[in-house]
Amino acid sequence: MTDEDYKKVAHTISTEPGVYRFKDVDGKILYIGKAKNLKKRLASYFGSTTGMAYRTRVMVKNANYFEFTIVETEADALLLENTLIKKFQPRYNVLLKDGKSYSYICIKKERFPRVMIVRRSIKDGSTYFGPYTSRTRMKTILELIKTLFPLRNCTYHLSEKNIEAGKFKVCLQYHIKNCLGACEGLEDEEPYNEKIRQIKNILRGNFGPVKTHFKELMKVHAENMEFEKAQDIKEKLTAFEDYQGKSTVVSVNISDVDVFSIEKDEKFAFVNYIKVINGAFINTYTLEMQQNLDNEEEDLLAIAILHLREKFNSTAPEIVVPFKVPFKEEEVKITVPKIGEKKKLLELSEKNVKYFMLQKKKEAIAHVNKQTTTEKVMTIMKEDLQMSVMPLHIECFDNSNLGGSYPVASCVVFRNGKPYKKDYRHYNIKTVVGPDDFASMEEIVRRRYTRLLKEEKSLPNLIIIDGGKGQLSSAAKILRELGILDKITVIGIAKKLEEIFFPGDPVPLHINKKSPSLKIIQQARNEAHRFAITFHRNKRSKDITKSELHEIKGIGVKTADKLLRHFKSVKKIKESSFIEISDVVGRSAAKKVLEHFKGSA
Repeated sequence: MTDEDYKKVAHTISTEPGVYRFKDVDGKILYIGKAKNLKKRLASYFGSTTGMAYRTRVMVKNANYFEFTIVETEADALLLENTLIKKFQPRYNVLLKDGKSYSYICIKKERFPRVMIVRRSIKDGSTYFGPYTSRTRMKTILELIKTLFPLRNCTYHLSEKNIEAGKFKVCLQYHIKNCLGACEGLEDEEPYNEKIRQIKNILRGNFGPVKTHFKELMKVHAENMEFEKAQDIKEKLTAFEDYQGKSTVVSVNISDVDVFSIEKDEKFAFVNYIKVINGAFINTYTLEMQQNLDNEEEDLLAIAILHLREKFNSTAPEIVVPFKVPFKEEEVKITVPKIGEKKKLLELSEKNVKYFMLQKKKEAIAHVNKQTTTEKVMTIMKEDLQMSVMPLHIECFDNSNLGGSYPVASCVVFRNGKPYKKDYRHYNIKTVVGPDDFASMEEIVRRRYTRLLKEEKSLPNLIIIDGGKGQLSSAAKILRELGILDKITVIGIAKKLEEIFFPGDPVPLHINKKSPSLKIIQQARNEAHRFAITFHRNKRSKDITKSELHEIKGIGVKTADKLLRHFKSVKKIKESSFIEISDVVGRSAAKKVLEHFKGSA
């Protein structure tokens, strides 16, 4: 994705918190990130690349477009980012590929329930709260609960039978007053369960009943003239009132719901879906639908709801929508909220679908403009080269060798005037001995198009040969033998004067230096040259390095590879000391290496 691509959609990006996704040309997610300000964060990937990590630059270059989802808070963004990364495992999200998840507070389903931190919620009958974005914040909650309500943390099975049989003894937690000794029957089940009810109120954000509970206890102790106990309750009440923890959980009043909203124009309808599980915003998706003549919003939304719930395997018992829809599942509740948290979720969904529709419109306009520009250039190129069709598919060839050593060749492919690197090919010259560029060109052209014909793949509209009349004649000879010369336009480009030659025509064509046709031809020629030279250098370097190390008597392939991996080059091995080399391959091998280089110096 280029800076120009970004500029075309920059004005459609929200400044609110959210999660963004970079995707490749096939729609596969390359990277998922979160942002406090989506517009600022996405802008940071474009423009100047100074200070940007190489991996990030590669990711942006490989991306074809991006999408984003708006959320209410940074905490929501963090949770949604984590969920999406674990689900899609994007190539460039290395750090979160380890399956990291956010934690929950669990109240176990057992007699005298324990309260603990767990990594995931499971259907075991226990009650789970979360997920929590901050483990530190979650520990603060548990510390508060521990201060307010002494609970057990042992793993004993506290059945009535076991307690009556005296199977357990109180531990240190009882003596330091963190537990009231339920294991020895020193605490009854009902008072313990009342504490659990109040803990659930705290975790749900229902602070009123908790305050009432403490005030009533304090009043009872005061009436009974138990002033120390009353003071203890007062201190706990003060600690509770100081605690501000309602923002710790994404939502405290919503369990499992599906949220839908719709926007439409003359041709398309867009339906946004937000999936909420255990109060957490965990996924979002926007569906694009092509309208028929008589589709009403209610019908479109009902169709989309059925499709999306099936697609995401949703069994949420409640659906939040902007208006009543003809939905036939009786066990599912349809809610059209006017106020409260569900209304906020609906507004969030509506905001996302509006941004999605706006982006789609801008992308369509940009695509039309881009298509128009491409067609214009291809038309000019067609006229310049006197072709019968536009050169939408171009292939360019070049050879590279050093005095006949390590002969290689390259084929680069352009589609719609742009490099299509997926189809680039390297070739090792197999049948030519010595520096014979004409024979090398014959070999690679024969190999390339024999294979395309055999696999019944599409042939290019234009073939460019990097070289003058000789290389062009060699290529044309093979294409004639294969019976495809009359189906493809073939040209050669001479380096000095940028002259364009056609097979059998001694008079070159001179294209205007400012013509976009010549710029594309030059770009293809330069790209083929670069690709061939790089391959040639790598091959030569690899072979020279290998042969030099493999000449050392007693040094095998594995030892040579180990030395190269560590020192990176033969030159650095020569410059290294005995101790440095022996640390890598041992004293015996180090001695052989140094003796060899000393003898060859």
